Amino acid sequence: MAKEYDVVILGGGTGGYVAAIRASQLGLKAAIVERDKLGGTCLHKGCIPSKALLRSAEIYSQSKKAHSYGVDVAGVTLNFEKVQHRKQQIVEQLYNGVQHLIQKGKIDVYHGTGRILGPSIFSPLPGTISVEMQDGTDNEMLIPKNVIVATGSRPRMLDGVDVDGQTIITSDEALQLKTLPKSIIIVGGGVIGIEWASLLADFDVAVTIVEYGERILPTEDVDISSEMTKLLKRRNIRIFTSAIIDTSTIEVSTKEVTCSLKTGEVLTAEKMLLSIGRTANIENIGLENTEIEIENACIKVNAHFQTKEHHIYAIGDVIGGMQLAHVASYEGMRAVEHIAGLKNEALHYSNIARCVYGHPEIASVGLTEMQAQEQGFETKVATFPFKAIGKALVYGEAEGFAKVIADRHTNDLLGVHLIGPHATDLISEAALSLFLNATPWEMGATIHPHPSLSEVLGEAALAIEGKAIHF
Repeated sequence: MAKEYDVVILGGGTGGYVAAIRASQLGLKAAIVERDKLGGTCLHKGCIPSKALLRSAEIYSQSKKAHSYGVDVAGVTLNFEKVQHRKQQIVEQLYNGVQHLIQKGKIDVYHGTGRILGPSIFSPLPGTISVEMQDGTDNEMLIPKNVIVATGSRPRMLDGVDVDGQTIITSDEALQLKTLPKSIIIVGGGVIGIEWASLLADFDVAVTIVEYGERILPTEDVDISSEMTKLLKRRNIRIFTSAIIDTSTIEVSTKEVTCSLKTGEVLTAEKMLLSIGRTANIENIGLENTEIEIENACIKVNAHFQTKEHHIYAIGDVIGGMQLAHVASYEGMRAVEHIAGLKNEALHYSNIARCVYGHPEIASVGLTEMQAQEQGFETKVATFPFKAIGKALVYGEAEGFAKVIADRHTNDLLGVHLIGPHATDLISEAALSLFLNATPWEMGATIHPHPSLSEVLGEAALAIEGKAIHF
């Protein structure tokens, strides 16, 4: 017997399950169709496990430098099996929490593969969901008033390169490594590539980055990218930019992979990690049975996340844009609120913080200096170094800086960029300032506690008018 719902969500990742919880809060009868585990990529193959590994790498690296803090530690060794065990414990704890929230919200979960059907005996509109159940039982038929597609993404492949899961891997396989390689070639210098480069270097792996673009982290401010390049090279990480791998030269054995760049440089390592972005999961979910439009291999939506079939919404990585877990969550909530008839302003993506959890951390919100100039703003810019912040020196991490960009004529804040200790925690103040249309003067006039890392933001904001105190 077909079951009726106010909303059925295809995909139980961060965007999907948050949307379901919001639907429950608003009194809507909701269901999730998920072929794997609730929590999706972020919880099981992305954000959480990678950050757990990054934290272990940070502790290991700091332990080797403990003598500089006056703490003599002998014989520091790495037990990677325990590192992986800790990572999995964290994932399991959060996974149990998500399942509890779903049960609390009385949200039905169908474990299987969902496909959108066209008009049928169940509905004159496309949108009925056929669920091929994992347990082999008969397909379930779900009849929703609305559908939210939240099927996420997967690692993008490189033409001519076969991922064998052993020598040539993606981030999915990297998270499951039982032992660390002695060396690795990371193809792609974007966010994911830089995070893996940082943590593996802290684990004493020899890292080489190959980036197709002119610089690593091409979506970040140029000054941030340049600083990160300098700091990674200081850690003996080799970086090749404007570099193209000649895929015909790739040779793989059980012990190593060898390849050549178009420039003739030959690279050899125990493993190769492909990290060139992610591809939206739009195949085999029944989109061909609808009028939904595809643009740049992603589902096209309007400001309310509606597709061309207005009762079918799409959120998260599957619509492209900012492929971030916190973005997917807010898109999911906005979509559900629109279904419920609530009025919301369009989501302003320029107000959303983005983070790189390497060493040091990077965080930013708003426009880069180049973007501001391209949009016609006459800018004024100031930076302030962490080395002038007492807490950074106490903490032992004084590399990096804060950068503030403002409109020269209106004094409106346009963007804030950080590279340094706990940048991903500090950026929320800047995001709130941008959300509230604050000026740099208002950021600088906020009294920051001393000593604290947050002082770097206050000083950088004051520096816009040449009023920084400690530099």
